[in-house]
Amino acid sequence: MRKKCKVYVGCILLVEALGALTGYFLQSGIDYYNANVVKPPFAPPSALFPIVWTVLYALMGYGLARILREEPFEQKTKCVILFIIQLFLNLLWCFIFFGKQEFGLAFFVLVALWLAIWLMFFAWKEADKTAAYLQIPYLLWVTYAGYLNFMIRIFNP
Repeated sequence: MRKKCKVYVGCILLVEALGALTGYFLQSGIDYYNANVVKPPFAPPSALFPIVWTVLYALMGYGLARILREEPFEQKTKCVILFIIQLFLNLLWCFIFFGKQEFGLAFFVLVALWLAIWLMFFAWKEADKTAAYLQIPYLLWVTYAGYLNFMIRIFNP
């Protein structure tokens, strides 16, 4: 039981830490974005983003732990690789969007992220349906982020 708990806590903390470090290193870009970038209709308040991402990163970490805890199966490596790819794209998008303020390029990275999440979802669904379904809020949020990113690019050429 203790080992199982460590896997869950470790995965959640790892993903949360990567998200927090990204936010820390991009704070000046985030501050600039909040103060200077024209936002589209239906953009949420800036205070909502860290709350949503904390929840989403926790769901990602919990899902990863469920995948890692599965009995050996032939696609576990594929599931973990897809997780790493989507997480890399997630963090890359943050650096391009907030750090570089390259909204057009960020949109294309976001599309790649969206596709990677779908690929991860289907791979995870074969291994652990619960782990996969826990990623639906993430997929929905990234879809919404796609709208925001696209509109921000239009409003801030």
